[in-house]
Amino acid sequence: MPQPILLLTRPDPASRRFLGGIEQRLHGFSTIVSPVIAIQPRGPLPETGDAVGAVFTSANGVRAWQALGGAPLPLCYTVGDATAQAARAAGFAPQSAQGDADALVAMIAADAPQGRLIHLRGAHARGDVAARLAQRGLRATEAVIYDQPTQELSAQAQQALGGNSPVILPLFSVRSAAQFARTAQIGPRRAPLIVAAISAEVAEALGALYVNRLEIPARPDAEHMQDAVIGLLKDLGALVKRHKSVKD
Repeated sequence: MPQPILLLTRPDPASRRFLGGIEQRLHGFSTIVSPVIAIQPRGPLPETGDAVGAVFTSANGVRAWQALGGAPLPLCYTVGDATAQAARAAGFAPQSAQGDADALVAMIAADAPQGRLIHLRGAHARGDVAARLAQRGLRATEAVIYDQPTQELSAQAQQALGGNSPVILPLFSVRSAAQFARTAQIGPRRAPLIVAAISAEVAEALGALYVNRLEIPARPDAEHMQDAVIGLLKDLGALVKRHKSVKD
C-alpha cells in the first residue's frame, strides 16, 4: 500500500497552519496544498465610531480586518479557538465560543454586551449571526470585508485523486466541499478518498462524490479536526506497515 497523501484545500495560510499542527505530532505522509477558495480583502472598512465589539466567524475575517487597517475594538467574540488565536495576535482580547455559529450567538446573548457589535465576515457566510443577535435584542450589524472566489484543484491534486495512494481530505466548509466535488476529476481509476468533514452538513455538500471513509469530529473546531485527521493517518500508516511486513 502506498504512503497516504494529505490533500489540503483551505486557503494557503490556513492550510499551512493546519499542516504545521499535524506535523508536530505525526510524520510518514505526503502533502498537497491545493486551495479551492481564495481570500481577497475588500474595503472600505465599516464605520466603527459607536461600535464596542467585533464578531469573527473565521480567522480570514481577522486577517482581512488587519490588511484593511482595522484597529482592535474593546470587545471581541470568535466562533472558535483558531479564530480567537488570530484575533489575539491582532491585538483583540477575544472570547471563544469553541463551536459553531449557534454556540457563538448563545455566548454573546448570555454576555449581553451594551453597544453595537459588528460581524466582520466574508461575502459568503452562513449562520446569520448579526440578524440572530438582533432578534435577541442586541445591537448587531455586519460588514463584508473579504471575498472568497473559488479555484480549481491543481494538476498535482488531480493526479493524486487518480493515483493509487489513499487521499485524506479535511473539509471545513459547505462551500469548499461543494467546490471540491465540482472540480475533482474522478475517473474509473481513482485513489481511495477518505474525508474528515467538520460537520454533517459539510459532508452532505459532497453530494454523490465517492468517499471510501468519512469521519466527523465530536466538536466542529480546528483542534478536533486535527485529531480526526491524525487518527486517519495513523490508521493508514498501520495498514502500510502491515502490508510491508506481509510482502517481506
